[in-house]
Amino acid sequence: MQTIYLDYNCFQRPFDNPLDTRIQIEALACLEIIRRADEGQVDLVWSFMHDDESRLCPFPERRVEMLRLSGVCRKRQGPTEPVRERARNFAKEQHLSANDALHLAAAMEAGAEFMLSCDDVFLHRARRIGLGIALMNPVDYIRRVNP
Repeated sequence: MQTIYLDYNCFQRPFDNPLDTRIQIEALACLEIIRRADEGQVDLVWSFMHDDESRLCPFPERRVEMLRLSGVCRKRQGPTEPVRERARNFAKEQHLSANDALHLAAAMEAGAEFMLSCDDVFLHRARRIGLGIALMNPVDYIRRVNP
């Protein structure tokens, strides 16, 4: 079974501007991946970063939905020292934001095969690192597993 780490923005995508076609398509892809996790077809990782960002979210309905979605994720990743150290290196060497670096490090520590994000800049920078994890947009993931 595939292990997938969804960036926080993937969980939030269904709440974003529904008038933007790209956002609509990405939201559908994210919801499909969550559905597959709910049905036991894939494993999703929930990390300490998802918890932190959920707590900081100013919208109560989004916080409630994030709590529900956390229950769909079968794997958990805490803030270990290897995660912190790897994140520091990613931030310094690849100019990733602290949050992006921590998400990527958590995904790797959790053994995720895929890290999905709707953030093009993050994906471009993270791919330059050359890690053993597939970094892609959720739409590209759906295309890949459903050719």
